[in-house]
Amino acid sequence: MSTDATHAIARWLSRNSWVGPFVALVVLYAVFAMLVPDTFPTAGNLRTMVRQTTVVGIAALGMTMVVILGGIDLSVGSTVALATVVIAYLLQAGAGPLAAALGGVIIAAACGLFNGVLITSLRVMPFIVTLGAMGIIRGAAKGLAHEQKIDAPVTWLNNLIAELPAGSRWQILPAGVWLLVILALLVSALLHYTRFGRHIFAVGSNEQTARLCGINVPGVKIAVYVIASALAGVAGIMQFSRLTVGDPTVASGLELDVIAAVVIGGGTLAGGEGSILGAIVGAMLMTEIKTGGTHLGLSNWVQEIITGVIIIVAVALDRLRHRRAGT
Repeated sequence: MSTDATHAIARWLSRNSWVGPFVALVVLYAVFAMLVPDTFPTAGNLRTMVRQTTVVGIAALGMTMVVILGGIDLSVGSTVALATVVIAYLLQAGAGPLAAALGGVIIAAACGLFNGVLITSLRVMPFIVTLGAMGIIRGAAKGLAHEQKIDAPVTWLNNLIAELPAGSRWQILPAGVWLLVILALLVSALLHYTRFGRHIFAVGSNEQTARLCGINVPGVKIAVYVIASALAGVAGIMQFSRLTVGDPTVASGLELDVIAAVVIGGGTLAGGEGSILGAIVGAMLMTEIKTGGTHLGLSNWVQEIITGVIIIVAVALDRLRHRRAGT
């Protein structure tokens, strides 16, 4: 292979950071399929893994935007928990399922507005603001639920990511998974084909230069945190569908899984770079590791160690890719 062709491939790989994680996803699937041939490589298990990826995947869409912006959001898990509580509370109060779901998303978006306003007005690091918000939002969820789970009447929300019944297999995947696909396409289009998306990349790449170019940096930051938290609210709907109750203690540590999915998928915590496809692949990779480990009978602590190693390797490879690209 010529030197020019090698450089062209290297540049293509540098622009498409999702390729490495996707290769890892395929290779790991083949490994688990060989190690556990009776249970892992089945259509049912594949559908289960896709369904289990939905919550992290939807939340990762918003986190990708935040990471591209050069920020971070540690309150995602708490926002998901609050959304489940609000949905269950509204359903119990007699609201329709659609109204309850919208209520959960609106409350989640309000959490993002709270984060964005504090970050821009106080000029405090996003890590600190969202760390504090994580406790505030979790406390609000517990207070609303009186520190217990809220039971809710059965509605179509309960079936969003449930296994499809025999008569509905023509849908291939549950509605919640299709919603993830649609949202991923919309967010990707927003980032790559709109002025707002270009502003997000510009702020994440160099905030000072973005200001000099006339970009409303505070407005962009607030909007991104509102959208990201609204998507966390949608993830909360999926979490409610899985649990069928409002649980203020659920999704503890989810923010780490979401951030890891974005980083594994090629997102750079320094800002200015990230991939929606990569985030989805990263989320699916983490689910695959957990599922494969369970099928192999590995303890949870072993699975956590493996996941941690993969995150570190992903970040190390990302830095190596940037050095080779001269950035």
